[in-house]
Amino acid sequence: MEHIKFVSPEEAVKVVKSGDHVHFSSVASAPKTLIKALCDRGELKNVHIHHLHTEGPAPYTEARYEGIFQHDAFFVGGNVRKAVQAGYADYIPVFLSETQKLYRTDVLPCNVAMVQVSSVDKHGYVSLGTSVDATLAAIETARRLGGKVVAVVNPNVPRAHGDALISTRMIDLFVEDNTPLEPAHFTEPSDIEAAIGKHCAALVDDGACLQMGIGAIPNAVLSQLGNHKNLGIHTEMFADGVLPLVEKGVVNGANKAIDRGKMVSTFLMGSQQCYDFIDDNPMVAMMDVAYTNDPFVIAKNPKVTAINSALQVDITGQVCADSLGTTFYSGVGGQVDFTYGASLSEKGRAIIAMPSVTNKGVSKIAPVLTSGAGVVTTRNHIHWFVTEYGAVNLYGKALQERAKLIISVAHPDHREALDKAAFERFGPHFHFKPSV
Repeated sequence: MEHIKFVSPEEAVKVVKSGDHVHFSSVASAPKTLIKALCDRGELKNVHIHHLHTEGPAPYTEARYEGIFQHDAFFVGGNVRKAVQAGYADYIPVFLSETQKLYRTDVLPCNVAMVQVSSVDKHGYVSLGTSVDATLAAIETARRLGGKVVAVVNPNVPRAHGDALISTRMIDLFVEDNTPLEPAHFTEPSDIEAAIGKHCAALVDDGACLQMGIGAIPNAVLSQLGNHKNLGIHTEMFADGVLPLVEKGVVNGANKAIDRGKMVSTFLMGSQQCYDFIDDNPMVAMMDVAYTNDPFVIAKNPKVTAINSALQVDITGQVCADSLGTTFYSGVGGQVDFTYGASLSEKGRAIIAMPSVTNKGVSKIAPVLTSGAGVVTTRNHIHWFVTEYGAVNLYGKALQERAKLIISVAHPDHREALDKAAFERFGPHFHFKPSV
């Protein structure tokens, strides 16, 4: 195909000019070879770097690149967390559903989109594989603004279907690489996480459409669903925990009102087995985040069950999920998108799940959120709240009643202090009873 021009990474990154806004594809599909080549250039100034969560090295956030790169990402991942907390990098608070909107409505420009794609097929198409999210919008915006799209063609990138498939004519420069995708590293759920998973699984009905992320608690939930029937997937991401349920026929999408029979996601992070699963799999549709995370699209499916986590919850139901006090830890992500979408779904359930205490024994349920903590999911949005001590439904409950419910699933060592704080906050009608 005559329009396909392969160049070296060093040649490809020459399209970046000082002051440009550059987008990297996300998570496992971060274009590592281009990132390294870009950081090896010495004459650039004030290049803005945008992306969602990425895996692998993020050298552009190091102090030595101050004045060269300005990191303004849409999520604070583990590889950039220390740099953001130290002030060498920064974060743009935004709902995951609206990350693409920042580009498409020109809130942010995109002068260069750097992406990683699958091998070219016989029709001249490649796949964005594990990262459609806001990457497709970045590609479209770079082309619209007269910028450049640079693609790393990597045979390890799965040929995912859906919005992931793009014509090679949308790409200006091609670079070859065969570095394996970054895998996720899973740990077995602890006893606490297993208990949380059991309580969450009890809220999942047959025919439910699931959204859950990656980690020990989602895996603990999924491990409990082997006897369910006709589950569907419409999510921002999934990982290996779903695969056994697909193999057993538990996840088949038969009850979905839209995208029936398909698993819908916008990015994913898993093992090589997970990447192999989506390769050329017509059951999986990797879609634009404008679609996957639109609450009103989410709500079209019945029984949407969304399970999300938190860093801290106060006794009125305010959920902090992005920061530890004034210290930013992650980001808004898709929690609000799916919490709201699930609450609008017919017989849907929005669930916030977390351990009752930190690893150091500090209660994650607090009378008030730590000063500076960000409210990601408001007390108006929260419905079900789950810890290892049970599940409570806060929807439609007045402040004092929901405080009692939240305290009932706090760690026993902290319930009396929380009771006392609620009594001082709400007055004698709260009926504080100190232990003898």
